Amino acid sequence: MALSISTHGETQVIKVEADRIDAAMAIQFKEDMRTVTQQGAPRLILDLSSVEFIDSSGLGAIVASMKQLGDGRRLDLAGLQPVVEKVFRLTRMDTVFRLFDDLDDALAWKAE
Repeated sequence: MALSISTHGETQVIKVEADRIDAAMAIQFKEDMRTVTQQGAPRLILDLSSVEFIDSSGLGAIVASMKQLGDGRRLDLAGLQPVVEKVFRLTRMDTVFRLFDDLDDALAWKAE
């Protein structure tokens, strides 16, 4: 799975360079996320703007990636396509993750 990484201050942005995160890709996605998130940026943004489809395995892989970050680190999601956003809302994962319309909105967000 292709992930591209950039850093914006204390925020690490991880862009998924694939149109699907499904059962066929979930294990590789989790391994790749573990590798790229080992460095200690306190906030990570997963840019899903290229992802057009996600299934329960993909959703589980994103949740597992969040859990492996540990305390004091946060994973936010940006750029969800309508079908992908619907999966997050139907499963109530929108109460677990902060969802942003696009990467610019996510980068502009500041904790209160």
